[in-house]
Amino acid sequence: MNKIWLIIQREFLNRVMKKSFLITTILVPLIFPAIIGGLIYVAVKEEKSAKPNLVQVLDESKKINFEDTKTFIFQPLNTSLEEAKKTYNLSKDFALLYIPDFDINKPEGMVLYTKENPSIEKVGDLESYIQNKLHDLKLKEYQIDEATLKSLRPRVSLKQFNISDTGEEKSSNSGILYGLGFGLGILIYMFVLIYGIQIMQGVIDEKSSKVVEIIVSSVKPFQLMLGKIIGIASVGLLQFTIWIILITVLSSGTLAYFGLKMPQKQMMEQMTKQMDNNPEVKEAMNQQNSMINEVLGNISEIPIGKIVFVFIFYFLGGYLLYGALFAAVGSAVDSQQEAQQFQFPITLPLLIGYMGLFMFILRDPHGPVSFWLSVIPFTSPVAMVGRIAFGVPDWQLAVSMILLIGGFLLTTWIAGRIYRVGILMTGTKINYKVLAKWFMTKV
Repeated sequence: MNKIWLIIQREFLNRVMKKSFLITTILVPLIFPAIIGGLIYVAVKEEKSAKPNLVQVLDESKKINFEDTKTFIFQPLNTSLEEAKKTYNLSKDFALLYIPDFDINKPEGMVLYTKENPSIEKVGDLESYIQNKLHDLKLKEYQIDEATLKSLRPRVSLKQFNISDTGEEKSSNSGILYGLGFGLGILIYMFVLIYGIQIMQGVIDEKSSKVVEIIVSSVKPFQLMLGKIIGIASVGLLQFTIWIILITVLSSGTLAYFGLKMPQKQMMEQMTKQMDNNPEVKEAMNQQNSMINEVLGNISEIPIGKIVFVFIFYFLGGYLLYGALFAAVGSAVDSQQEAQQFQFPITLPLLIGYMGLFMFILRDPHGPVSFWLSVIPFTSPVAMVGRIAFGVPDWQLAVSMILLIGGFLLTTWIAGRIYRVGILMTGTKINYKVLAKWFMTKV
C-alpha cells in the first residue's frame, strides 16, 4: 500500500508541478470570460453602429400599414413589379418586398427579393413583423380587441409536487431537473474520456522512455498501474475544482464589468419604472416575482448535497473503471497511433451512456431503459448522474454503486494482467489475440 501511495504522489506532483498544468489550469478559466467579454464588446459596438435595413415595399393589397422599426426602414413604391425590380437593382438597399392582393384568411404570394442571402434572423424578423400586422388586421375585421383575445387564451402553468410514501409534499420543476441532469451527464462524459486518454498517453510515454523498466524493478506492475490511475484522478479533481471556481468568479466579474444584468432583472427594473402608471405592468411584475420565487423554491428542494456526492462518486468510479482499461491499452502499444484501434471498443459503452442520456434518461428518467443504463457499470457514470436530480430510489442507487465498484475491480484485475506483461513488451504487433494471450499468461 505504501508503494502505491508513493506512485500516487509521483503521478500527482509530476503533473501538478509542470508548467503545462499551471498554464492550462489558469488559461482555460480565463479563456471563457475573455471570449464572453470579447463577444459582448463586439455585440455592443455592432449594435450601436448598426443601421436599420432599408426595405423597398411594393404593396398591391394596400392593406398593410408599414411603420419603421429599429431594424427596418420601409420605403413604399407605387409602380409595377418589373419596374420595382429594376429600381431595386440600381440601389444598395437591403431588400425588395412584394405583397400582392391577398385573402386575409389565406395570405399567399408574398416574395422577398434580395441581392445576397440574408440571415435567418433578419428574414424571421421581417416575417414576424408582417404576421403581427396581419394579426391586427384580423382582429379589426372580426371586431375583436387585443384585451378580449388575450382573455380567451389564458396562460396555464402546472405546479409540480412530489408526494412521498409518508404523504409529505415537495415542490418540483422538470425543466430545472432536465437542465441539471443534462449538464452533469455531459461533464462526466467529457472528464472520464479526457483523463482516461491522459492515463493511456502517460503509460505510452513512460514505456517508450524506458523509465518504467526502472520503476517496476521496485514495485509490481499492478501497483504502478493503480497508483498512476489514482494519481491522475487526483490531478483531474484538483483541476476541475479550480476551473469551476475561477470560471464562476471571472465570468460574473466580466458581466459586471460590462454592466450587464440577467434578463429577469432587467425586465423587473423596467416594470418597476412603469408599474405606478400602468396596472397591467404591475400585474405582470407580480406574476414575474411569483415565478422567480417559485423557481427559487424548487431549487431549494433539490438535494444538492446528495447530488454533489453522487457526482463525485460516479466521476471517480467511472474514471477508475475506464482508466484501468486505458492503462492496459497504453501498456500494450508503443505509440498513440497504435492505440487508435483499441480506443473505440473502450469508449463505445461510454458513448452509449452519453447517447442514452438524451434518448431515454432525460425523456423518461424512471423508465426501464433508463434504469438499466444507470445500473450497468460501463454506462452508469453518465446515466446515473443524469437521473439523480429526478429522484432515484435508494435501492437502485445502492445497486448501481455496488456494481460500479465491482466493475472497477473487475476491469482493474483484467487490465492488470495485461499491464504486467505489456508494460515490458516493445516492438510487438498487437491485436486482440495477443492481448488475450497476455491475459492468460502466468507470471
